[in-house]
Amino acid sequence: QVQLVESGGGSVQAGGSLNVSCVVSGNIFRINTMGWYRQAPGKQRELVAVMASADSTNYADSVKDRFTISRDNAKKSVYLQMNSLKPEDTGVYVCYARVTNRFYYPQDYWGPGTQVTVSS
Repeated sequence: QVQLVESGGGSVQAGGSLNVSCVVSGNIFRINTMGWYRQAPGKQRELVAVMASADSTNYADSVKDRFTISRDNAKKSVYLQMNSLKPEDTGVYVCYARVTNRFYYPQDYWGPGTQVTVSS
């Protein structure tokens, strides 16, 4: 079993910054992709930023140039530095990982989420 645990969420005013973290643990051979999605009330979950094992990145247009994703493979962790936060960034930020097990079959895992609230 693979588990993802997020931390670092909170409440900030518009223009502020937050850094959310995610640690992956469990039966892992390789983490192919790690990243972040978010879900605002009444809206569908959307991709925020992901990073593949080759360090290629993909950002949502709405966060590009404001957010930066990074990962530490030794710690099996992924981070999202969020700057110049806007009220529309408010939502539950969910950690995502595509993990290959010892039988070389990839599976997707999700964390419980951490709340980010940006006030005007």
